[in-house]
Amino acid sequence: MSAAPTVLETIAATRDFVRAAHAAGQRVALVPTMGALHDGHLALVARGRELADVVIVSIFVNPLQFGPNEDFERYPRTLGADLAVLAGRADAVFAPVVAEMYPGGASQTTVHAGPVAERYEGASRPGHFDGMLTVVSKLLNIVQPDVALFGQKDAQQAFLVTQLVADLNLPVVIEAVPTVRESDGLALSSRNRYLSSDERMLALTLSAALEAARQASVMPADDRVAAARSAGLARFDQQPDVRLDYLVIVDPATFLPLEDDATGDALILVAARVGATRLIDNAPLHF
Repeated sequence: MSAAPTVLETIAATRDFVRAAHAAGQRVALVPTMGALHDGHLALVARGRELADVVIVSIFVNPLQFGPNEDFERYPRTLGADLAVLAGRADAVFAPVVAEMYPGGASQTTVHAGPVAERYEGASRPGHFDGMLTVVSKLLNIVQPDVALFGQKDAQQAFLVTQLVADLNLPVVIEAVPTVRESDGLALSSRNRYLSSDERMLALTLSAALEAARQASVMPADDRVAAARSAGLARFDQQPDVRLDYLVIVDPATFLPLEDDATGDALILVAARVGATRLIDNAPLHF
């Protein structure tokens, strides 16, 4: 039987655990999650194992990053199953309750995520990225890892975390790990469990739109960015039951929208609602 990870419920216990690892000359990797783990999370853990001697997974459903009409109460909490799947993969799990992270209620001091956080996901979920960066900064300060792993599926989040670390001179390396997909292209997400079988088929519209945009991006044209955007949007026109939130092509270095005649590396971002479930996805492009 694989060894179960050490469960750390307090900040003090977590700091003691990390202090002992660093004292032994070991590198520490942190994988921040909200639980309900799937193979995408496990890819982060596996990459953490490649980069460090000790892997710590945090499991905390952070209330600060949920809006008043979002799914905080409904978000799946599966700590027992998560611990079982992490056996033999992670060395420790930091699983605090809300009162441990926010003992006086919501933090009076928070991180302001900046203008990029007001676009795309931030426009649809006001305050989300301030809450996300606040808890990430707390986790990085508590664990003080050598490296922290984030999923590329949440591309805007990964960009903002990297910017946070650079702007505040935090001594940690941030690595984004490629999106893990089902065999039919659906990006893995803890929210996929909300989907009915019919909704799951509709959810493939997101990855189909990304692929349509990719195909258009390599066709000879003067305005390939515009062509790729149009090709992606056309997939949603064909599926009125999938409610598009945004589809945008950005510069991965700035996360600002690209001009129609731009060249070089790009990232296409998409968000849509399938039934009551909101999904996001993205893919790299090159023009």
